[in-house]
Amino acid sequence: MKDKIFKILLNPKYIFGVYLIISVVTAISKYFRGNYAINNYLIFKSVFFNTRDRTNLFAEYPDRFFDMNHYGVFFSVLIAPFALMPDWLGISLWNALNTFVFIYAIHKLPFSDGKKALFALFCLQEYITAALSLQFNVALTGLLLLSAVYIYERKEIKSVTAILIGVFVKIYGIVGLSQFFFIRNKIKFVLSGLGIALLFFVLPMVYSSPQFVVQCYSDWFQSIMEKNAANQVLGNMQDISLMGFVRRILGDASISNLVFLAFGLPLFALPYVRVSQYKHYAFQLMILASTLLFLVLFSSSSESPTYIIAVTGVMIWFFLQKTRTPLVTGLLVFVIIFTCFSTSDLFPKFIKENYIIKYSLKAVPCIVVWLRVSYELLTKDFDKSYSLN
Repeated sequence: MKDKIFKILLNPKYIFGVYLIISVVTAISKYFRGNYAINNYLIFKSVFFNTRDRTNLFAEYPDRFFDMNHYGVFFSVLIAPFALMPDWLGISLWNALNTFVFIYAIHKLPFSDGKKALFALFCLQEYITAALSLQFNVALTGLLLLSAVYIYERKEIKSVTAILIGVFVKIYGIVGLSQFFFIRNKIKFVLSGLGIALLFFVLPMVYSSPQFVVQCYSDWFQSIMEKNAANQVLGNMQDISLMGFVRRILGDASISNLVFLAFGLPLFALPYVRVSQYKHYAFQLMILASTLLFLVLFSSSSESPTYIIAVTGVMIWFFLQKTRTPLVTGLLVFVIIFTCFSTSDLFPKFIKENYIIKYSLKAVPCIVVWLRVSYELLTKDFDKSYSLN
């Protein structure tokens, strides 16, 4: 019996199947709870219809949904097929597509089947949190993984396409360029990127107008700036980051993001001086792990559903380890308990509201792991210390 259980747990096909089932179940469960529960999806649908009708994408529409859209006009192209379906079907297929991109990216990682299965299993709780929000974060995580994998496979066009989808939807995709130094054919990457970017820029004009699309990019920039300022508030559900943790511990929401970036960016960039390590796939993947963690930890827009990105970075770091010391295993457990399960019923409501949310404690385990990743990137020999199987 135990052998059968382990066989299932170590087979990525079973775990990936569970992901797809959960994607549909969570979507349908949200649909039957009414418009409030599917608010994010209603916002996403509106991006297509507002683009088609040439209506401001970033205004408030309280009669249709609460909150505002913060995705770019290109997102209307991606969401269009789902927006035209009945909501119950559109939500289900939207969540399933996001999930498929994520699990396909895990499948493409250079790990054994057993590692891929455990990778997905350890991400499952954080995935459920993201899937329940119906957001793009799950697919974005997959796209960032694929952008790095395709660079190693010398598939520059696929890599830059993955990056640009993320950029044109949520800006975050720009961090995929952290792998740029590992590209063999940089000219092909850049030229194809320019062509694809132009295509993505023009596509929404097919059912809208050039003037409207251009205006959308100006409005989008303004929307992002306003959202960043609004996120820097003590105790809200945003800014669950290294910056938010420090601001909330000190009780000072006015500390600028630039203060943190002045420390974070040099530490993130310093490993690139180790040019001799570039040829090792493990080094490239560790840079990817650092990127995924950095993206979340240094963004005031980070919220609980965003942590599928950071936790995926943690798992890359963990499964690259050739020797799993008590410290390495302990850090993984720390992340699973205090990041993945911090917003679950594992913690009493009093603890969640007065400590975890109030002080952005969900970020703390990922902060520790990112510092550990940075240390390893600066000191380890990636030809000897890491395993890809």
